[in-house]
Amino acid sequence: MSDIQKAMALLITSFSKYSGKEGDKNTLNKEELKELLQNEFGEMLCKANDKAAIDRIFKDLDRDKSNSVDFSEFVSLVCCLTQMCHEHFIGSKK
Repeated sequence: MSDIQKAMALLITSFSKYSGKEGDKNTLNKEELKELLQNEFGEMLCKANDKAAIDRIFKDLDRDKSNSVDFSEFVSLVCCLTQMCHEHFIGSKK
């Protein structure tokens, strides 16, 4: 399995680990998202304990206003964070 395939499997596994603890197994509610952010992203998202920050992140991710975050909405967060990290690392090499 390639590194990219491993990374994709890790994203899917991480999402599944938290989704559906309460309700729909294919979505994250706000509490599940908070737990995922705290446990999986930790230091990267230092505001993961800030209720207002979690509320904003959840609102931004919940594009269809279903009051839950599905996998495609979650992936948009991962893409944004990956982009930010890439920009940081490129910038720090200059």
